[in-house]
Amino acid sequence: MAQVVVLGGGPAGRALAAACARERLGTVLVDPDPGRPWQPTYALWRDEVPDLPADAVAASPAVTLACGTTLDREYVVLDNAGLRRLLTDDRVDVVAGHATDVAHGPHGALVRLGDGRALDAEVVVDARGATPGGTEQTAYGVVLAAGTAAALVPAGGAVFMDWRRATPRDPSFLYAVPLGGDRVLVEETSLARRPGLALPVLAERLHSRLAAAGIDAAGAPVERVRIRLDVPLPAPGLTVAFGTRAALTHPATGFSVATSLRLAPRVAAALADGLRHSPRRAVLLARRAVWSPRALAVHAFRRYALRALTRIPGGEVPAFFELFFAQPADKQRAFTSGREDIAGTTGAMAALFASAPWRLRAGLVG
Repeated sequence: MAQVVVLGGGPAGRALAAACARERLGTVLVDPDPGRPWQPTYALWRDEVPDLPADAVAASPAVTLACGTTLDREYVVLDNAGLRRLLTDDRVDVVAGHATDVAHGPHGALVRLGDGRALDAEVVVDARGATPGGTEQTAYGVVLAAGTAAALVPAGGAVFMDWRRATPRDPSFLYAVPLGGDRVLVEETSLARRPGLALPVLAERLHSRLAAAGIDAAGAPVERVRIRLDVPLPAPGLTVAFGTRAALTHPATGFSVATSLRLAPRVAAALADGLRHSPRRAVLLARRAVWSPRALAVHAFRRYALRALTRIPGGEVPAFFELFFAQPADKQRAFTSGREDIAGTTGAMAALFASAPWRLRAGLVG
């Protein structure tokens, strides 16, 4: 019997499996295709994971806004292969398979796979990603040579939230980041909509933007993004949710990887501590490690911010984000990364509200 079975081999699942192995827990990782390369582009703020090794970094560009402001915070685009190596521990037993059912008993659980196999575990962690639906962030992007993308993004730099071609209805923005190796990802992004703005709409907008800049993207590799922002908090039960499955996606930004990387050691330690007593104790401690009372409070404020974003008239959204990025760096950091920082989160939201004109305040309070 394994002590911990982790379902899902993405960054969150592998981070937790490796952390459990470091706690000397017998760990199994289950994924339908464990050798498949990760396709999404992952990014985070350096101060969220300050000990991130260079091997896991594809680029660390200076981030500018459309107005010309450069953000005073280091942004990191992750190297997927390097991140995967970082999160791989040979002590983890990797099983290729699709989990179809988890049955819990008084002394552990049984994970049934689609091919008829079954795995015994003391604790099961579900890190298979969020269920689709709800309010979504969607994006459609292409990967270009840096020289080709130079008309839209400075060499070695990144562009956040270029709203200059945004439409008043369902606005979207340009997001462009270097991927290393003379490659640049250029995406048209819809920040938050229920349901998410359709990818063909975003593709049409992106190609229109590229054409206006004299860029031909025919044959370029494509990236499609769909992130659920309002994932429900995990329901009570004996399976531990982790990663986006556990609602670790920031409701107002869509970022999640840094949170999973930071929480994985804490959750693994909780599992190790609890398993000295019983599987149920381990589940309880792990759930508390993921969702402390302070984290729950901050999450509620972030969910309110998401609802406010969806209430603002489309034509006012660019102005809202100009106000946000005009806030001091510590307030930006508190809102985007202070997962248990109640005072910092509420202070950032209050400062933004105070700086907003009345036409925006009405939308923010609904």
